[in-house]
Amino acid sequence: MRDPREGVTADGLIVTGVDRRAVPTAFEPVLAAVRERLSVWPAVTSYLYGSVATGQARVGRSDVDVLTVGLPVEQATAIGLELTDRFAGLCREVAVAPAHPDDLQGDDDPAYGLRVFVRHYCVRLGGPDRSPGQESFPADARAARGFNGDIDRHLGRWRAAPAERDPVELGRRLARKTLLATAGLVSVLESTWTTDRELAVHHYGTHRPDLTGELGTLGAWCTGESSADRRSVHAVLAHGGVVQQVVDDFRVLVGLWPGPP
Repeated sequence: MRDPREGVTADGLIVTGVDRRAVPTAFEPVLAAVRERLSVWPAVTSYLYGSVATGQARVGRSDVDVLTVGLPVEQATAIGLELTDRFAGLCREVAVAPAHPDDLQGDDDPAYGLRVFVRHYCVRLGGPDRSPGQESFPADARAARGFNGDIDRHLGRWRAAPAERDPVELGRRLARKTLLATAGLVSVLESTWTTDRELAVHHYGTHRPDLTGELGTLGAWCTGESSADRRSVHAVLAHGGVVQQVVDDFRVLVGLWPGPP
């Protein structure tokens, strides 16, 4: 859901509406449950992000998104499933994502992108403070690349997805990532900063009017206004399709992560 305070300062720095004070009261029991479940791992840091962190979440319609640093993947999955079931009706999903402490270290694109994300899009819930120690990050191509310079790698995985995979779920996932990368293109082309997918559809269509229809399709898959089927997924993933076009534009205008996938 759109963050109305997301953008760029007069000094060219990223600004967002993420604020612990903005969290809707209705979601506090979920956050308390997350902290309680993670209390047995005192070295694990947990962060809230997404629409709950910006105060834009809606009861029954929004996800509660949590990033953990230091929690094993299997534990993150199990806790997410447990809390999703426990708080069904309050939120669509409690999504618990795992990261390793080393993921925040170094000067490569993934580490830089994660530090930008933690600084500007996350509220710490518990555990050691792993903030990057930088007050703000520039809204520039490096940040956009850190966030989505792996879009080509995702395209390769989507194309390799087994035929029996649910096309509705695959369509939604590929649409969300592709439009997030498109928002990065808009940010660079328009000297702004946005991660809003709906805005990306409309603004990038002015730069690439030939993609307007296909971007609209991806936007509808994100919101649930329409659902993908196998034929439509195959079309957007085809060589020369909209996802490939976004990847190619991103490579030229922003840059992709170097090295092997």
